[in-house]
Amino acid sequence: MKTILIVDVQLDFMPGGGLEVEKGDQIISHINLIQPQYDLVLATQDWHPHNHMSFASSHENFKPFQDKEIDGYQQTLWPDHCIQGSKGAEFHPDMRTNCIEAIFRKGTDANIDSYSAFYDNHHKKSTGLAGYLKEKGCETIDICGLAGDICVYFTIRDALKEGFQVRVLEKATKSLDQNKFNQQKEELKAEGVDFL
Repeated sequence: MKTILIVDVQLDFMPGGGLEVEKGDQIISHINLIQPQYDLVLATQDWHPHNHMSFASSHENFKPFQDKEIDGYQQTLWPDHCIQGSKGAEFHPDMRTNCIEAIFRKGTDANIDSYSAFYDNHHKKSTGLAGYLKEKGCETIDICGLAGDICVYFTIRDALKEGFQVRVLEKATKSLDQNKFNQQKEELKAEGVDFL
């Protein structure tokens, strides 16, 4: 079962969005082009309550991109983004969605951040994605989307832990910090991840 997982291609991660990824909109035409080649097309959405603990606005005297220790964990604080039901949480209107069979939402718990499509950051709560993929008989997943160095990276890490082979579609992935993603790439290649 040829499977693609499209991570967080949402308006808030686009140029001009709440947490913009530079040139994030440039991946859309490629994602649209390749979707019909897959038997199973899945997508994720960041889907935060308005008072999410990862928002700098939830913490007095803190600014976006500062770190804060919360419940014993280091947390990067972000600009408000992908608030449930908001325009910024919607998929980019140019992205083809008619092929998408299921959407997995993450970051829905106000008290814990969630980068990966599989689990929250502390691995307390599953999205059900691993079970869904296993029931469908998927062994290899092609992953793409935004942002390469954060949600895509942590999704890849959890996919490997769940026993899936992973291939990353580089032309359909953009990062907040490209240098960081280049380092992560070397680490992931050493663990058997293919970059196409």
